[in-house]
Amino acid sequence: MKKTIAAAVVYFAIVLGTGFVLGVVRVPLLVPRIGERWAELAEMPVMAIVIYLAAGFILRHFPHIRHPARAIATGLLALALSIAAELGLALVVQSQSLTEFILSRDRVSGAVYLALLLVFALMPRLRLHSHGATESPHSAA
Repeated sequence: MKKTIAAAVVYFAIVLGTGFVLGVVRVPLLVPRIGERWAELAEMPVMAIVIYLAAGFILRHFPHIRHPARAIATGLLALALSIAAELGLALVVQSQSLTEFILSRDRVSGAVYLALLLVFALMPRLRLHSHGATESPHSAA
């Protein structure tokens, strides 16, 4: 279980770190020029690639999670960490309530963001075939 948690933390950190760096570029440079919605949408393909690569990285460096149940657990734990970080930022740093945070999201880019969160949670499991998944019932989570 500790290795699964470590893999999830690394996966989360790679994706969150990249998102932070992209946000530093997006907010001052893109938002004033093309608006919040288009700036967020422009960032999404880059984040999708980062998610894909980060899932491959953790599968290579944490071979213990190369089992369907552990890969799903890793993705779901990383998702929980991402949601906690996002809500923490909104509630603490931006002094928004949960309702204000949800209502402040653009409908279009927010929907794409939610879909990308689902991809983020599932990507370790989706990438298993290329990383030697272990299907043995004796290696369950």
